[in-house]
Amino acid sequence: MPNEIIKNNFNQVYSIIDLHRTRALQEVNNNSLFIAWNVGGYVSQKIKSAEWGSSVVTELSEYLRTKDPSLKGYSRRTLYKMVQFYETYSAPAFAQMLNQLGLSGSYLLPEKLEAQEKQIVPFEMAQLPKILLSINWTCHQQILNGCKFNEQRLFYILYAQRERFEVKELQRAIKTNAYESVLGSRDFQSLALQETYPAASTVFKDTAYLEFLGLHGKYKETKLRKGIVQHMKDFILELGKDFIFMDEEHTIEVGGKSFSIDLLFYHRALQCLVAIELKTMEFKPEFMGQLEFYLEALDQTEKRSNENPSIGILLCKEANREVVKYALNRSMSPTMVAEYREKLIPQEILQHSLEEFVGAMEE
Repeated sequence: MPNEIIKNNFNQVYSIIDLHRTRALQEVNNNSLFIAWNVGGYVSQKIKSAEWGSSVVTELSEYLRTKDPSLKGYSRRTLYKMVQFYETYSAPAFAQMLNQLGLSGSYLLPEKLEAQEKQIVPFEMAQLPKILLSINWTCHQQILNGCKFNEQRLFYILYAQRERFEVKELQRAIKTNAYESVLGSRDFQSLALQETYPAASTVFKDTAYLEFLGLHGKYKETKLRKGIVQHMKDFILELGKDFIFMDEEHTIEVGGKSFSIDLLFYHRALQCLVAIELKTMEFKPEFMGQLEFYLEALDQTEKRSNENPSIGILLCKEANREVVKYALNRSMSPTMVAEYREKLIPQEILQHSLEEFVGAMEE
């Protein structure tokens, strides 16, 4: 085993490799997006000017395949997706929204490439907004397929960036309407949670989809808990990647008596314990007393000096928003209530402000 000095040297070498590898991957991503942007803009202009019809786009796809058989990803459908990419994000409404949220800014090519581009593209094109570089082209295609409004699109771009989503994870987030459940979660959070953790409204969801458990009919909390533990990877992906599972039926000792917390997690970003209590019924106000007792016990007996106050989540089958509001108004602990769904439901499109979410991303 190398000594500490040598080990530190090795870590520095790895850091150099990782830094340049990350830069290389980002450069590849940037180039892919710029190709999509420029090709989409070019084709868009040709179609809008009536120089090209839809058949010409098909001919273009076939020409590119014949011209260079190594070129992949330029089917007729993908070319139109590039047109949608350009037209959606070059529109004045999207630029105006970015300006209002303080996210304006364009991606400028190096001077030599920009000069070369002007020779190739014989019309003035909008510049690529910097925020689009946050995710890759494949993720952008999923967002364009699944979202109808600019607010939604921007949310999923930021959300995918923060959670470091792969394509399948982003697909699930869109399918389960993370847009609504993340931005609407504040109504299900205690004032103590919001004050202690200002970013809580962008971290926790008010709805969790547990269709992967295959639950049907009536079942006990034990079955729900064991199902979650058996599918912990899926459950954490639903909660958020910063959650680390620690224990089930976690025992705490108070006054010589033992009590069990259904599920115990640690949240890396917030640096705190997170206790989750499961209820296979509608939320009742008396559930809060039990949860707050558990949080006090965790803070008194298990929280380390470098950690923040523990957070409690009641995960219920149903929750009346008005009842939850009244129950949380007097809660002195960082708590929240969330509902779970046994099946995926059709996505409902709602308008939400992104200001708090963007603000949390910038911190």
